[in-house]
Amino acid sequence: MVLKLIGFSKHVISLFIKIIILLIFSFILNRADSGCNNSVTTSLVPIPPYEILLILQSQSLDGHLSLKDNEGAAKDFGNIHHFPPLAVLHPKTVSDISRTVKYIFEKGTDSEVKIAARGHGHSLQGQAQAHQGLVISMESLRSPEMKIQTGEFPFVDVSAGELWINILHETLQYGLAPKSWTDYLHLTVGGTLSNAGVSGQAFRHGPQINNIFQLEVVTGKGEVITCSENRNADLFHGVLGGLGQFGIITRARISLEPAPKMVKWIRVLYSDFSAFTRDQENLISLKDNTFDYVEGFVIINRTGILNGWSLSFDPKDPLQASQFHSDGKTFYCLEMAKYFNPDEAEVMNQGVDHLLSQLSYIPATLFLSEVSYVEFLDRVHVSEMKLRAQGLRDVHHPWLNLLIPRSEIHNFAEEVFGNILKDTNNGPILIYPVNQTRWNSKTSFVTPEEDVFYLVAFLTSAIPFSTGENSLEYILNQNKRILDFCTNAQLHVKQYLAHYSTQEEWQTHFGSKWGAFEERKRAYDPLALLAPGHRIFQKAMSTSN
Repeated sequence: MVLKLIGFSKHVISLFIKIIILLIFSFILNRADSGCNNSVTTSLVPIPPYEILLILQSQSLDGHLSLKDNEGAAKDFGNIHHFPPLAVLHPKTVSDISRTVKYIFEKGTDSEVKIAARGHGHSLQGQAQAHQGLVISMESLRSPEMKIQTGEFPFVDVSAGELWINILHETLQYGLAPKSWTDYLHLTVGGTLSNAGVSGQAFRHGPQINNIFQLEVVTGKGEVITCSENRNADLFHGVLGGLGQFGIITRARISLEPAPKMVKWIRVLYSDFSAFTRDQENLISLKDNTFDYVEGFVIINRTGILNGWSLSFDPKDPLQASQFHSDGKTFYCLEMAKYFNPDEAEVMNQGVDHLLSQLSYIPATLFLSEVSYVEFLDRVHVSEMKLRAQGLRDVHHPWLNLLIPRSEIHNFAEEVFGNILKDTNNGPILIYPVNQTRWNSKTSFVTPEEDVFYLVAFLTSAIPFSTGENSLEYILNQNKRILDFCTNAQLHVKQYLAHYSTQEEWQTHFGSKWGAFEERKRAYDPLALLAPGHRIFQKAMSTSN
């Protein structure tokens, strides 16, 4: 009986101590809350991240905060890195995001909670993940609805969680569409604007970040700021191409133009790289009467190339096409598109014939097709659905995207396409030039310092648990060989969708823009809460000069 009483007394004492600790902890939190007023505080004891998120879950939100079953937020399209968060915020309003970020910011440096905004999960290296932190699911943010303004300067106001494919369908109802696209439209507005948003229209209109009138941004302090070229311009330029480092884009005003109904879609092949690049550069140098879209592909060691085209294209000369044999050589495909309306078909065809007559492609490889504007812009999604049906979509995607100055592209091609990739081509390789004059140098995005530079994208896939040329290890090593060559040959290459391990590497990447980049981080996200997956800023920024 005595032993039972002693055991009971110990239980009561233990419970009493726990209650006292909880009361003290609650008092500390309340003191921190009452004294913060949008300034950074340092609590008397470090606050475990889970405790902060647990308190956040009890807050009144229009959306909700999930502390379990969040495995999906630890995955992305790259399927290489998997960093699980402690929580996922599913916001319904901008206020949900602002209040959440502000609360974490006000806890100061002791909170250790990092925040990543995640769109459609198409990042490659875990950039939209937050290990043991908070992921904000931007696709949940669809309010308020799209608003389209017609007139002399048409635009669409959209939530940053909206997909570009939905914007296309909505704006087409007004006979309008955005000017610049990515090749894949099932991506969120905030995601592409945080990078750049590039495809074959960039030589005419610049990337997507060049076609934005206004943004709404939640900074790393939780402030909601509207910005544009003339209002809070530093934040506006910083966020565009800023990799999510200065704020979370929550809304964008996107420039529109009259939309065509049809597209003349053309493919040709080259065996000579010099002729291929010369024709591409000539096409993008024409100011008016040129194509609306220009991209290129490298095709290494494949036979029956034209057989695959026949599913979507018709050969200009079927007899010549049937007699063409690739024999496993390296070829360069030039892909072009001309937009038009049905009543303009005759004039359009005359213009296309004139442009083609100036090119030096292999005549037997001229293939053409006419498709709707939507069908052309959404072409990659069709291919993706086929891969998904075969179970080949959710594999590893160790993609490597490079921007290479025109003066160095031949040196690059000779080594990379001639030696490093001589016997393999397990994914598309894009290569096409853009004009630097179409890129706004005020944004955070960095390009090679030449009038014309090339985007070269190695869109390789690796089969899980495979060995040899299809393995992740092999392709990652291949990417390293490419990057090592660029370094050793002293090529002035910049990565697109960049991935580096150290701040020193990022500093080299941004070059002369690093000082402004660092200052913007100090101004808008001093605790380095945002976008930790990029590994640019690991610690809070010093406020001293």
